[in-house]
Amino acid sequence: MRILRALLSNAAIGKHVDFYSRFSPSPLSMKQFLDFGSENACERTSFVFLRQELPVRLANIMKEINLLPDNLLRTPSVRLVQSWYMQSFEEILEFKDKNADDETVTSDFTDTVIKIRNRHNDVVPTMAQGVVEYKEAYGTDPITSQNMQYFLDRFYMSRISIRMLLNQHTLLFGGKVRMNPAHPKQIGSIDPHCQVTDVVKDAYENARNLCDRYYMNSPELILEAFNVKESNKPVAVVYVPSHLYHMVFELFKNAMRATMELYGDAMEYPPIQVQVALGSEDLTVKVSDRGGGVPLRKIDRLFTYTYSTAPLPQMDTARAAPLAGYGYGLPISRLYARYFQGDLKLYSLEGYGTDAVIYIRALSSESIERLPVYNKSAWKHYRTIHEADDWCVPSKEPKDMTTFRSF
Repeated sequence: MRILRALLSNAAIGKHVDFYSRFSPSPLSMKQFLDFGSENACERTSFVFLRQELPVRLANIMKEINLLPDNLLRTPSVRLVQSWYMQSFEEILEFKDKNADDETVTSDFTDTVIKIRNRHNDVVPTMAQGVVEYKEAYGTDPITSQNMQYFLDRFYMSRISIRMLLNQHTLLFGGKVRMNPAHPKQIGSIDPHCQVTDVVKDAYENARNLCDRYYMNSPELILEAFNVKESNKPVAVVYVPSHLYHMVFELFKNAMRATMELYGDAMEYPPIQVQVALGSEDLTVKVSDRGGGVPLRKIDRLFTYTYSTAPLPQMDTARAAPLAGYGYGLPISRLYARYFQGDLKLYSLEGYGTDAVIYIRALSSESIERLPVYNKSAWKHYRTIHEADDWCVPSKEPKDMTTFRSF
């Protein structure tokens, strides 16, 4: 009887997922997040928006999960992630027809939002573990790897966006104190005057501590900042400091590891140079190291989820699972950059070093969420049989021109 009830419940949820997946998510700009949080932060308004928008974002990505290979969907980790999404989707739907003017309802909704946010804390490493389980059991071919890359970029971007909505609501309405004592000037997770050099220094110090513990030494930092618009003022933008920190910290870790391993037991190491520039359209952060660089053919591979140079971590379900070792640092950092229409690029001089460049929109009105949409184009991407390449594949051996036929 219990199994039958569960099946009926799943079928009902499936119908709701189908319904909400027909809508496209509504991307918000950084300015909209900021204006709402600072001028007219109203719990009722946030509740009415989120009870419609969260099911749309969840349903769009839940439909896409179902397009993954069956064997990947059967892995314990991916099934666990799916169950979290189903449960969260169901919990949000319970508020669909409730009275938005009832303070008990909005208070219960905020509690539910916090519960959902905590439930999804380990989505990234758990999905990563699912990919590992699949690879170990079935291996991967180029088409499956390509589809996984496409899916994981969209899945993790969707997660960043959902988490942003959950965090904003929680930080604005979740506590008795309306102001965050640790960051009094922030509007939720957004800093209207994010001091970029402060975030860079903070990320450097923490990466340096890790490096010192592991290698007993670390490269110094040379930091320069250029404010093209107002040369006498520090570089500040409207941004989510935790996102910027995540990206820069990842780049520092990579730069330090490359430098320390190239120079071994040297007494002195070349410094890591960072240049921060604020122009009229872009904020650019360039992190340069002398760690030997990588060949061009490996650059794209560094952004691939199914590729990692570090040994795989052991999953410990009792604690938050580690992210280091899955090789997800760079691809997820790039998603953070792209989330508000920026980017992260690597330029390498093999044998010398690497420049990593983060681009962020300087104007909050142009920093608009980049969100995946489940539609026919997405569906076709998974279902298309990839044809043979329409460019010649170079042979490893040079041709013997004496035996080569002429026309």
